[in-house]
This record gives sequence, structure tokens and C-alpha cells, in this order.
Amino acid sequence: MTKTSKSLSRAAAIDVELERALEGLFRLGANRRFESRQTAAVGAVVTRAGYAALRALADHGTLSLRALAEQSAMDAAAASRQVAALVDEGLVERTASNGDARAVDLTLTDHGREVYARIAAYRLSHLTGVLDGWTTDEKATLAELVTRLSDALAG
Repeated sequence: MTKTSKSLSRAAAIDVELERALEGLFRLGANRRFESRQTAAVGAVVTRAGYAALRALADHGTLSLRALAEQSAMDAAAASRQVAALVDEGLVERTASNGDARAVDLTLTDHGREVYARIAAYRLSHLTGVLDGWTTDEKATLAELVTRLSDALAG
């Protein structure tokens, strides 16, 4: 076996290993037990997609449905479903947009800001617990690589 073929086979093996690791990570992200524990801890039912919508509103303030969908990496229909659930939970408020009666502006309610803060704290606590034995440099490298991967997957 030549050096090039060894290199290619190692690269292919690493690609397979990485794909399997990411599949496992994504599966954990969709774990209903985690969502159930989060619901019990924060006192509100918020899905992963709902959390993305809350985060977008917390980060950007008032958004249109289209802007919320973009910021949350959802299509408009999915964002609309999430907003409806969040409005029903009293976490998000819809108001008529200035200048266009058909458009609505979305903002967090006071309760929505409180729930978002509790969810963010819960998730951060869980993550810091999992990464407790990691060095600061390892965490920084992980953050950089995950951000790079996320950007590449989104692009």
C-alpha cells in the first residue's frame, strides 16, 4: 500500500467515524428525555425549535416572522407553528407591524424572557457539567470547531 492510499484510507475512516459521532450527537439533541427534564426544571414546555425562536427574539428583540425564521434556521411554516405554540404558552406576543396590516411583529413577553433565561441557564449548567474535566483551551477549540462545522452545514 502506498503512502497516498494509506492516507486516503485513514481519511475515509476518520470521515466515517466523524459522521457516526455527529449522528450520535444529533440524536442526543433530539432526546425527548432531555426535553422532559428541561420542562420540569424550567416549568414550561419549549421544544428545541421553540428555544431557537426564543433565543432569536432574546438576541434581536422584535422580529417579523420572516426574520425569526431566518434567525432560527427554519422555514416560514415551521417558524409559524413554533410562534403559535409560544404565543399559546404566553411566551411570545404578536402585534400588528407598523406600515403593513398583514405583517406582525413578534416579541418576548416578560414571562417569555424569564423562561428563556431559565432554559439558557439550565442548558449552560448541563453543558458545563458535561465538560467539567475539559481544559479552557479544549473548550475553546471545541467551540471554534463546532461553530465552523455549523456554519459550513448551514452554508
